[in-house]
Amino acid sequence: MFKYYGKWAPHLFLLPAGVILLIFFFIPFFQTIVLSFQDYSNNIYNPSWIGIGNYLGIFKNPVFYKVMLNTFIYLIVAVPVLAIVPLFLAILISQKIRGITVYKILIYLPVIISIVVAAIAFKWLYADQGILNYLLNVLHINSVGWLTDSKYAIYSVIILTIWKGIGYYMMIYLAALMSVPKELYEACDIDGASFLQKHLTVTIPHIMPTIALVTTISSISAMKIFAEIYVMTKGGPLNSTKTIVYYIYEKAFENLDLGYASAMAVILLVVVMIFSLINICCFERNKYQI
Repeated sequence: MFKYYGKWAPHLFLLPAGVILLIFFFIPFFQTIVLSFQDYSNNIYNPSWIGIGNYLGIFKNPVFYKVMLNTFIYLIVAVPVLAIVPLFLAILISQKIRGITVYKILIYLPVIISIVVAAIAFKWLYADQGILNYLLNVLHINSVGWLTDSKYAIYSVIILTIWKGIGYYMMIYLAALMSVPKELYEACDIDGASFLQKHLTVTIPHIMPTIALVTTISSISAMKIFAEIYVMTKGGPLNSTKTIVYYIYEKAFENLDLGYASAMAVILLVVVMIFSLINICCFERNKYQI
């Protein structure tokens, strides 16, 4: 029956997705921008228009700089590991070895575990009387406040994020490795290239778009981290694990300051867009002719 609609047939197929995007993305997106110019701190039912007052308040707030620093620490520590280690594992697993399916299942298993369940398990692991401190005491080493010491707390949470994400990104790399021509590997073997040389000269150049994709996804995920912090630390101790998304949640749903939280959400959007543009410039410059 679509022949009667002619050139409009593709648009009809896209219409349901467009309606969903309009309702759940574009309307909330523009509403958030409007909310960011309003003050809800005095009366949540009758907000007042304050223009850029929320933005000025954010940049004068020392806590905001602290949570942004924590967010960038998360980004700098987690993203390189999530971009490199899964690639290394994918290359190893793509080899012809026994029990390869078992290895894939074991590495991917953390991905299918609920993040809340994983966070609770790691919280028990990091407890003052948990397994890690028990092992340290067995070795006659003093206990460590994994989640109660501001020097270690954020890195303890980052470990959970890395553990949870390695299997997911490994599967993305495995799919990309299937597209690399086998003839190139055979040519490397004939030339006497080593295992490292073969993958540096053939594998990495061919899957560079996938590396860019993984880097972008992991960067955005690191900047939007929430569940682990909510379950494990609540942003403490002394705001040492509080990131921008958790701070937005705190302002919006605990303090009911929707305007302030919306302004931070807009700032987060700008930061994410900047990282996306950096990714395009660094990895896909030729594709977009920048």
